[in-house]
Formats: sequence, C-alpha cells, structure tokens
Amino acid sequence: MNTSASPGGDGTVAGEHPTPVAVPAVIPAQDTLSPSVPSRAPADPSRAPVLPFRTPAAGARRPTAAAPAAVTSTPTPTPTPTSSSTTTQAVTDPAATTPAAVSAVAGTSGGASRPGRLVVATALRFEAMAAGRSGLPSDTIMIRTGMGPDKARQAARVVREARPDAVAIVGLSGGLAPGVKPGHIVVAQEVRSSDGTVTPCASAPLLAGDLRRLGFTVHVGPIITVPRVAHGSERTRLAATGAIAVDMESAPIAEGSGDVPFAAVRVIVDTMDEPLGRLDLVRRGVRGLLTMSRLGTPLAAWAAAVGRRTVLLAEPRAFCAGVERAIEVVERALDLHGAPVYVRKQIVHNSHVVADLAARGAVFVEELDEVPAGATVVFSAHGVAPAVWDQADGRELSVIDATCPLVEKVHAEARRFTARGDTVLLIGHAGHEEVDGTLGESPGRIQLVQSPAEVADLEVPDPERVTYLMQTTLALDEASEIVDALRERFPAIVGPGSADICYATSNRQNAVRKVAQEAQLVLVVGSANSANSVRLVEVSNRDGVSSHLVENVGDVRLSWLAGVETVGISAGASAPPALVEELTAALSGLGPTEVTVRSVGRESISFHLPKELRRAAGNSSPAPLSRPAASRATS
Repeated sequence: MNTSASPGGDGTVAGEHPTPVAVPAVIPAQDTLSPSVPSRAPADPSRAPVLPFRTPAAGARRPTAAAPAAVTSTPTPTPTPTSSSTTTQAVTDPAATTPAAVSAVAGTSGGASRPGRLVVATALRFEAMAAGRSGLPSDTIMIRTGMGPDKARQAARVVREARPDAVAIVGLSGGLAPGVKPGHIVVAQEVRSSDGTVTPCASAPLLAGDLRRLGFTVHVGPIITVPRVAHGSERTRLAATGAIAVDMESAPIAEGSGDVPFAAVRVIVDTMDEPLGRLDLVRRGVRGLLTMSRLGTPLAAWAAAVGRRTVLLAEPRAFCAGVERAIEVVERALDLHGAPVYVRKQIVHNSHVVADLAARGAVFVEELDEVPAGATVVFSAHGVAPAVWDQADGRELSVIDATCPLVEKVHAEARRFTARGDTVLLIGHAGHEEVDGTLGESPGRIQLVQSPAEVADLEVPDPERVTYLMQTTLALDEASEIVDALRERFPAIVGPGSADICYATSNRQNAVRKVAQEAQLVLVVGSANSANSVRLVEVSNRDGVSSHLVENVGDVRLSWLAGVETVGISAGASAPPALVEELTAALSGLGPTEVTVRSVGRESISFHLPKELRRAAGNSSPAPLSRPAASRATS
C-alpha cells in the first residue's frame, strides 16, 4: 500500500481477517507489436471479473483477534456477461483455515495443488479490484491483507495454507530513490523488514523485463517495509539505507511465503519530492490503480515460468583472451593518460563493456576526425585498414593498437597473399569492422564472399592464383559450406596455413552444441552486433533447439521459460561473465535450480599487451605507437 494517505482505503471491517478469493480472469488478445506478450488493451467490461468482498450480514458473528483468517468455502464462479457480481459464502469456523479448506477455495481436492498456482496479495480494497481485473490466471487466489504489517502477518498464514507455487504482492507505494517517480513501477530485488530480515527476490529482473516491454518505467531494487506511514525525515533515513521504495505489507508476506518464488510489485504514487496532497490524491491514486490493472499478464507469465529446472552452462563462454586484452588496453591507457582516451569504434562488440569504459572516461567515436589533433586514440580489437593508420599519422594522434592478434594474423595473410599476386577471397559478412579492415589491406585485390550462392558470380584474373581467408568469428559449418563451393569453382584455390576462425569462436560453438543436445531452450548472452554471439544462436537453432540472443537478463521473456525444465546458457566472446551469473541467479529465483557445466575444455591462452603500452607504463610521457611494419610497407 501507499505509505502516504491512501486513495483506496483499507475496506477491512474492524476485527476481520483477510479473505482469499479465487478470481476468474479474462485473457486479453495478443498485441501484434509484442507477439509474446498479451495486449495492454482492457478486456470487455461486461466480461471483466468483479472481486467479491465479504460483508457480514446483520447479526453475523465476527471473528475475534485470536480467530483464524476467514476464507470462502467455495470457488468464486466465473461471471457471465449478464451478471457482473458473484457471491461467496463467509466461513468463520476455525476449521476453515486448514489446508484442506484452503484447497477447496483454490478449487482442488485432497489438498493437492496444481502446478503454477499463483497467490496475489493486496492490502487495499481498490488495489484488489484493480489486480482482479488485470488478466490474472483463472485459478489465481486473491488475498486482501488489510493495511499494515500486523494484518499482513495474519494474512501470511492464509498464503501458506493456500499452498501456492508462486506468491506476489502488488499495490501502491512510496518512492525513496531520486530516480523513482510517481507512475513508475518498482520490482523488489529484495524485501527488507524493519527488524533487518531480508528476503531475496532473485527473479525480479525477469519480471521487470516483461513489465518494461509493456511500456512501463521499471526499477529493480530493495523495498523496505515499515510499521507505520513514513514521512519527512523518516523517509530520508530509509532512503539512506539503499531502499528505493517503502510499504507496510511486503515483508510479512515475503517471509511467510517460505521457499516459494516471491515477487513484490509496487506502483509509485508519491515520493519525497512529490508527496501526495489533497488535490492530487485521487488523480495519482486512480493512475496507480490503472497501472495495476495491467499487471496481470506479466504476473501470469512469471507464475507460468515457475518450476524446478536444470541450467546447463556451456564451457568455455564469455570473454576470450583477445577481448580481455582489448579491454585492458583501454584501462591501462586511462591510467597512463587520464580521461579522455578516445577509442575508434566499439573496443569490443558489447554494450555493457562500452558503457563501463565510457563511465571511466573513454570516449567512443566512429571516425578519427572526431578525435582532437594530438590526442591518444585506441584502435578496437577488430582491426583497421592501412588508410586509417595514414589518417592517424596525418592528425599526429598517439595510437594504441588493441587489434586482436588473431585478427592481425588474417591481415598479415592478406598482405602476404596479395603481395605474391593472388586474388584473395575473404569469407565473411559485409559491414563488420573486421571485414572492412581486412578488405582495406589491398583494395581491389580482395573480394568478399558471404554465401555459397555468391561463388558462381565471382570473377578473378587468374583462377590458378586464388586464396581464401576467413573472418575470425564465423560459424564453422557456415564457413565450410562456402569453402566447399569455392573448391568446386576454383580447384587450385588454397587456404591459410592455419585456421582463420579463432580458437575462441570454435570452442564456444562446440560448447553450445554440447549444451543443445540436452537443453529445451538455449540463451546466448551477447550484443546484437557481436558476430560470434549471433553465430552461437544460429548454431543452436540449426541443431533444432529454440535459441535466443539476450543483451542481459532483462531481455529474457518469461514466456520462453514456461514448461521448460532444461535451459542452456552460453555467452559470446565479448560478453562479460557477470552477465551469465546474473542470468543464472535470476533463473534460480523461479524455483529449485540445479546448475551444471557442459565443457569441451578450458582455455588458457593469453596475449601480451602492446609493447609500446608496456613500455609506456614505465615512462611519464609514452611515445606514440606505430603500426605493424608490414602494414606500413603496403600503405
């Protein structure tokens, strides 16, 4: 509930205890803009379920404070278009709170719960009404706790006896962090009680991702539960603890849920900077309740994803030696020169790496004309053409070359083969920076081949003097198909002395194949512009396993996980290992999770930093780095 004056009112009769209600739900149509998420459009009002709330008849006995929570004795019938009301029977007998009685409310027999049953708790009557009309599953059990931690603790008993598979508390709340504004949603990463008890909510990033895809502004962080409405200096104190929202009910419900997956979703209606006043009390409250009326679909997807599963981690995965070297080059340059240090293009193809280095003072540019004359610039791991070196010389830039040594190997081969008179056919993808750099080693003498279909149209001066090279991040089977087509067209063609596809690319593809043999779903962590990450998805899909590329855990759609018991995880060579750890932790928040590794071997390769950078570490004013000698000779 909101920790300021509530727009809804508790609605609980004095002395009563919370009432669970089985709520029928209307599932909205699919949204064509987001096929895996139901539409935000409201359902037909004539079909929307109306939550029944128990009002004791005149003279009816009310339970005392020591009595168990009252429950309905039968499931609530689904409303029809001709009737917008339902009727439930109030049960005040202590036997009504036994597991069997609560199971009867849930529509089961013998106390057995069906998989995926969701219990949703709300504090206030109007919050319950909004949640009940939000599109929750038809067997959702709604429990109205009443306002404050004492009533929430009583409601927690009813939650336990409902024997749910997942528990969520939803409602209005107050914001604490500076960036949290009225209208925003907070999903608890953990729930803190006033006595210091902390309940983790590990699956929060997954639920937050589905909410963001509905267009909401969502924050993930700690929610703190307090015993009374927090104002002024008390809110300042609570904000200093790191909590980003405050309420009065989440902690008791979280603690009472036991080991069942738990989520707390709060719609912010007031903050320290924008407290509720009498004039905007109703307006903000109504807006908050309208937001709550759209929470059902994500909560349903979250509940459907709950269950026991196995996570298979592909090994190796994430950073390779070339990526680690490139990142360290920028870090060392910042240490030596101070900010800003300019980097041409993304140092590696991962947005998290780029954002982290930018926060430390790296400035990423597309071309060298954006770099001030005489400044320090780092060339990315993907390599550059000789013309870029010439431009750097003309602007008197101090260059640090972070090109991966395995990419530089391909550049050296291109120079050597074209120097002896061969036509070089480069297998790769147009527009990739590595390909652009290699093509630039000998313009006109190197042709790009992207598919077997292109081979028939190739024209070369001398079919007896043809060599092929490869982009280092290709899929092995994709490249092999093109090589076969080239050999058929040009029988005299020769390849490099050793494989161009780098060890890291090959290893990760072999590892993800091993995972795909057992997994129902494969998730590959990496950026969309990371060629090696995209190839991992393609490899898994070709092996017949549903596979998705995700930038981070927030990109994982909960609908992908419904009914999936075995999930494979890999990560492209430019993806930070921490992103895999975050994804694994979030999946573990959906239920008991066994994490195992499927390995094709461990990598022990490392590359030295550029000699000029190592030398510069011992000097106060490092000298500009020079291009590779062979590259200078061919420019």
